[in-house]
Amino acid sequence: MAKVILYGAPAPGLIEVPAAAVQTSPLILGSSDLAGLSDGGADAATVLAPPGTLERDYVIAQTLRAVKPGGALTVLAPKDKGGSRLRKALEAFGCTVSEDARRHHRFCHAARPKAPVGLEAAIAAGGPRIVEGLDLWSQPGVFSWDRVDPGSARLLELIPNLAGRGADLGCGIGVLAGPILASKAVTGLVCMDLDRRAVACAQHNLNDPRATVLWADARSPDPALEGLDFVVMNPPFHDGGAEDKALGVAFIRRASEMLRRGGVCWIVANRHLPYEMTLKAAFAEVAVKADAGGYKIFEARK
Repeated sequence: MAKVILYGAPAPGLIEVPAAAVQTSPLILGSSDLAGLSDGGADAATVLAPPGTLERDYVIAQTLRAVKPGGALTVLAPKDKGGSRLRKALEAFGCTVSEDARRHHRFCHAARPKAPVGLEAAIAAGGPRIVEGLDLWSQPGVFSWDRVDPGSARLLELIPNLAGRGADLGCGIGVLAGPILASKAVTGLVCMDLDRRAVACAQHNLNDPRATVLWADARSPDPALEGLDFVVMNPPFHDGGAEDKALGVAFIRRASEMLRRGGVCWIVANRHLPYEMTLKAAFAEVAVKADAGGYKIFEARK
């Protein structure tokens, strides 16, 4: 049976993908690591290309490395999210490209060249590294990969020294978790994120026996994560590039479920996101600790 690589989750009916295709997106739990696939071990690949240039070129380069010479490669993306630039990106790797468009997407088709060019440079540019100035491991494509997100920075200014067992939901590379672990009163911190790349970086960055880093969906119930003393989070509010307020709502409700009575949740949110009603329904006490610079900081106690 032919081995086919799949990166991403194209919308149903957009393109036919074999049921046995090997999923490699780091945003899909249980997927294989594209970087860990053997050279030339796949017969074909379908890639829903991410919009960021460094991330996109990294994914295409890793896919070309993993597909055998002559193997079929299809790369697609929405026209307004990098689709118009796909052909040029593939041609830069030495591919001969044919192109078509449908359902607001651009599709590029190519055979893997015998000797593609520029793979090592693209893989190095888009791979994990210690980011200068941030002094943390990160990788293009991860949320706020090369800087501290302003909301997280504001939250760190206000969080007091915490104590006991806690969780960092949507931990990213560990920007919040690192300073929280500076408190010796913290006995354990479970950090979880849906992005496998962020998890791998956080495991490097949080070199502390009290930290447990999990590749997991923070919205999913886990009996082992109950009765916590605190939760911190800068919850996501985009899904596939589109704003989705339900993500933050789900994080808030999950945080409440995880906490013991009297436990505290610290959350930062973009000012326009309507989380107040959800917080008041899930917690006994809710206080706005800051409202400036486009962000609100909440302290919610169960």
